[in-house]
Amino acid sequence: MKTVMVTGPGQTAIVEVPRPEIGPADVLVRMRASGICGSDSLYISVGGIPPRQGATPLGHEPAGEIAEVGADVTGLTVGDHVVLNPMAAEDGIIGSGGAQGGLSEYVLIRGAQIGKHLLTVPDHIPFEVAALNEPMAVATHAVNRLEPKPGQKAVVFGAGPIGLGAAIGLKLRGAAHVTVVDVVPNRLAKALKVGADAVIDSSQEDVATRLLELHGEAPRYFGRHGKPATDLYLDAAGATAVIDTILATAKHGARLSIVAVHKKPVSVDFGPLLTSELTIALAMGYPTEIFEVTKDLIEHWEKYALIISDVLPYDQVEKALTLAATPGAADKVVVTIP
Repeated sequence: MKTVMVTGPGQTAIVEVPRPEIGPADVLVRMRASGICGSDSLYISVGGIPPRQGATPLGHEPAGEIAEVGADVTGLTVGDHVVLNPMAAEDGIIGSGGAQGGLSEYVLIRGAQIGKHLLTVPDHIPFEVAALNEPMAVATHAVNRLEPKPGQKAVVFGAGPIGLGAAIGLKLRGAAHVTVVDVVPNRLAKALKVGADAVIDSSQEDVATRLLELHGEAPRYFGRHGKPATDLYLDAAGATAVIDTILATAKHGARLSIVAVHKKPVSVDFGPLLTSELTIALAMGYPTEIFEVTKDLIEHWEKYALIISDVLPYDQVEKALTLAATPGAADKVVVTIP
């Protein structure tokens, strides 16, 4: 079968590898779509992930259909459409240092258990949308770290796939008002399409001033005044200026979830921040959310589908990887596999 691998620093190729053979407790999944993540570009740039450096299979946002079912497996049948939990695979994280990648014709799930390794989705959900399950689980974990309550006001910085997924998740959990901040006009337009109540172009508007207009002013607390009544902040942008803005505007008792990867150190002066009693939570992966988000994805798949900017066929996977790695060229790129 074919699989996409990192073959060296800055190099990828479609290579031929043996098709996996299933055991009695296993399921063989024919891959039908896999999204491309920013981390894929990192793996490519450094030449893979040890111990498979130079031979790292790619694709950790997989969706497919069951091709073979082991004799001892129950509850699954050939033809079922499924999403996978890349982190649960016995041979390492799928597409992130494990022995298998979602940008393959087949993936073997050893000791397959429904709700741990995979979950079925209705046939009417397009495979490219089902492939959003993994990144939307990341977004959902970021939202869960905020411990949102119905009626709260929130702001999401960064209108990429994770930020848009977080905006959808916040609205589904009852947020009264969700504002999305970015500097790219088409991303801000997409944020409104997926359900954000308002957007702010931070290259053109002062975020704090605009949030005061949108969310109102929070009550004075220990000398803190003039702060927006924003309850929840979510950083899906990873820019130092975002953190600076949040720390300067946070009202007393606000919560901040950071899901973005910050590539530069961020300096924080905790002195003036003390009276805010701001709760800062970091969000990594999806400890419990990989299949929690599936229900939302199924019920609102047409809204989630708007996050996808480009769908390319498997024979154009090199183009897809380049497109996804080019700043500003695309948002969410998904590769479909025949």
